[in-house]
Amino acid sequence: MQGEWNDSQPIYRQLRERVAAMILDGTLREGEALPSVRQVSAECRVNPITVLKAYQELVDEGLVEKRRGVGMFVASGASTRLLSRERERFLNETWPEIQDTIRRLGLNAAALLALDTSSDSPEDAP
Repeated sequence: MQGEWNDSQPIYRQLRERVAAMILDGTLREGEALPSVRQVSAECRVNPITVLKAYQELVDEGLVEKRRGVGMFVASGASTRLLSRERERFLNETWPEIQDTIRRLGLNAAALLALDTSSDSPEDAP
């Protein structure tokens, strides 16, 4: 879970997003234990309370379950629920912004679909 933190949102939210991405990517599977709070705290060089706050958000969302004395585990059905929520959030929040940018730049679907993503020059797109 190492990486850089940005100033756009609190670290616990960024950490929550990283764990959610690991669940979506299949790095953390249903029933699998999350790394311990101490382990993540040391690895990411953040306060254990920050890690606990991120994990608690996941518990509150029903994506992670606490097992007293054992740890925290990815809840059953978490990836399906998370995928549904993330799709909805993308379609309602992110996609409208992307559409506005596409419109503002005068791009169209055909140009975007034909775009070679390995190209270094955006001027290649019609």
